[in-house]
Amino acid sequence: MKKTSRRAKRMARSHKRNKGGSTLNLTALMDIFTILVFFLMVNQNDVKVEDSEQIELPASIAENMPEENLVVMVNKQEILVQGRAVIGIPQAEATEGETIDALLTELQYMAERSPLSPEMLELGRFITIVGDKDTPYQLLKKVMNTCSKATFSNISLAVNKVDEGGTP
Repeated sequence: MKKTSRRAKRMARSHKRNKGGSTLNLTALMDIFTILVFFLMVNQNDVKVEDSEQIELPASIAENMPEENLVVMVNKQEILVQGRAVIGIPQAEATEGETIDALLTELQYMAERSPLSPEMLELGRFITIVGDKDTPYQLLKKVMNTCSKATFSNISLAVNKVDEGGTP
């Protein structure tokens, strides 16, 4: 019979006890993810449209902030959808009728990328139009009509918020 030291016996017991392998405690990780989800949900409504140097927004005292959705930007040179140029302003103003074909094609493509249920489609898709304050009304009207034809009928116009005193 072989004699073993107390230290060897203690190490054997320790190895036997830990033989099952280590386990991962997910409680702390789940707590972190829960806090992260709530943080993201609370802060998702703080959406602001980034101002371009080429666009000067009109002022408004409206309290509602726009939700994050598709953005059509109308500056002095061109019309952009999500930052991508679609058509120049002179060509858009020269188009006949109430719609701008190049913009309609781009918006229909964007609509196809994110299908909606029939109930949501009845309400219309959300879109934000960021237009320079000097944009002619006729052009803005064409842009809004084009958005409506492409199922983007919940239209928001981006403006700079001013307080009651009239300062931005």
